[in-house]
Amino acid sequence: MRHFSEAPLLGLSSSETVTVKAKPHWQGHRDRLRTKLIERGADALEDYELLETLLFAFIPRRDVKPVAKALIARFGALSAILAARPAELTRVAGVGETVAAYLKATAEIGARASRETLQARTVISSWSALQAYVKQQLQHEGREQFRVLFLDRKNQLIADEIMGHGTVDHAPVYPREIARRALELQASSLILVHNHPSGDPTPSRADIDMTREIMDALDALDITVHDHLIAARSGVLSFRSQGLL
Repeated sequence: MRHFSEAPLLGLSSSETVTVKAKPHWQGHRDRLRTKLIERGADALEDYELLETLLFAFIPRRDVKPVAKALIARFGALSAILAARPAELTRVAGVGETVAAYLKATAEIGARASRETLQARTVISSWSALQAYVKQQLQHEGREQFRVLFLDRKNQLIADEIMGHGTVDHAPVYPREIARRALELQASSLILVHNHPSGDPTPSRADIDMTREIMDALDALDITVHDHLIAARSGVLSFRSQGLL
């Protein structure tokens, strides 16, 4: 129901009134939330409030709090929302293809910003940045994905490339293809990365054997494998820190 207020205006007799439409309740909420973010910083906002401020731009003329809360209820975390496929996002009431596309664009901006941060540093000495990047890229991936971070002589990132897609528990990996690509990029070293959709980053026997096969293929080319990282929802495991390299 729309609410209207009646009040006499300057120049009108007491018997004359005009009808003024009241501001929608959600518009005042948007103003308050934007002020809170600007004056107190983004850290002062709850997850659903931060998501609301993002949705303000995508859904300009309606209350987006229910949409934000529905997204968090469906996916459980902001990182999972941004990692979700468009088809999964549009199953949430209030999220159409346009909003899903904007959310995916937002996720890609964050990923590229993280990659830029990593490229500006010596990768193997920036463990926290590397771990955050790997976790962001893979922790919510529903299928196993095998990636390789190719590094130059200064151990700075040349490229991050997907070398294998798989099922929920296996991704095919071809050591010769990794070696060929390393030569094409003139990489001096690399870091292997893959995910465990199960949520447990503990390496399997197959993970360990496959890592050894890749290292053997690269030894003859004088290309070093610095580490093999396994990403999962519970964290990122390093083969080197576990004494597996």
